[in-house]
Amino acid sequence: MNVKVDKNGYYGNFGGAYIPEMLYPNIEELRENYEQITEDAVFQKQFQQLLKDYVGRPTPLYHAERLSDKYGAKIYLKREDLCHTGAHKVNNTIGQILLAQRLGKKKIIAETGAGQHGVATATVCALMGVECIVYMGEIDMARQKPNVERMRILGAEVRPAKSGSKTLKDATNEAMRHWINNPSDTHYIIGSVVGPHPYPEMVARFQSVISAEIRKQLLEKEGTELPDYVIACVGGGSNAAGAFYNFYEDNDVNLVAVEAAGLGNDSGESAATTVLGKPGVLHGSKTLLMQTEDGQVVEPYSISAGLDYPGIGPVHAHLFESGRAQFHSVTDEEAMVAGVELSRLEGIIPAIESAHAFAALEKMEFKPSDVVVVNLSGRGDKDLETYIKWGKY
Repeated sequence: MNVKVDKNGYYGNFGGAYIPEMLYPNIEELRENYEQITEDAVFQKQFQQLLKDYVGRPTPLYHAERLSDKYGAKIYLKREDLCHTGAHKVNNTIGQILLAQRLGKKKIIAETGAGQHGVATATVCALMGVECIVYMGEIDMARQKPNVERMRILGAEVRPAKSGSKTLKDATNEAMRHWINNPSDTHYIIGSVVGPHPYPEMVARFQSVISAEIRKQLLEKEGTELPDYVIACVGGGSNAAGAFYNFYEDNDVNLVAVEAAGLGNDSGESAATTVLGKPGVLHGSKTLLMQTEDGQVVEPYSISAGLDYPGIGPVHAHLFESGRAQFHSVTDEEAMVAGVELSRLEGIIPAIESAHAFAALEKMEFKPSDVVVVNLSGRGDKDLETYIKWGKY
């Protein structure tokens, strides 16, 4: 099945660029130049070199034997938690900082929820000697304080978003406002497959290194490039887009996206967009969005700051509508239990975002021969305080 973006930035019925007139020059500059720049041989050589020598790619594909025994399948973990900065986010920020330099931009802005994208952006700005401002919701700043301090140590200015729910949506709003007011010298490094075209596809391409490596590594380990299942958590959805990207047209590969159900999908405290959302426009693209009858955004909730978003990327909205991917939703409690289970069975403490993906294993049935890849998108250092507060270990 073809899931690639069309020339207008749409995946099926979702995508596009719904932007204020003042942002049009920024978006048009990106749209006209990003493919030519990123496909250039010199760009690709520098990008691949940094992924190898700085990020630490390829990340391992680890056969989790004890987890496999429990769930009755061959379960592999794609170890994005071992990337420099502790998550997959840096794959995209490396690509975008190189793009920004070629566009002549002198300043970088970003939004962040869990702080991993903020840290990854601050990291590449330090690497390249570029000024960096990161917008982060006030609530997320409190619950992800170690990442706030990492960003500051790296030289970034962290600006609190104090409106709305004071989480990821509001940080994105603030970053967009900043960009409107500083169009000529600033590049906005969006951290997920959200926003106006070309961002969703651009971020997905930078993250597609994940699924490209999975194919090569599985061929070596299992004699086939194609797993039976690829499982990843979805907030905006960049880690899932990267893990799915090179399997879109392989219909025998089941793509499984896992959303945050918070306190339950009927509780009013959830972030499960495919269950609770309907088509609407958020942050510059048409997608599935949690909204009221009159189109006001419904505030999402998840124990995980990185999944606490009221929409999903348009590519995931298309995967859901078309049936190409299965979507599960997992409560806070289920995710926390799964995070501790992975810690106990494999000696790996996952980010709470990633723990949602592991919680889906309980909801699925496998054959012993099934090859299952779970994208372990981030490590749990940043979430220790949340694990401690939860306390059931």
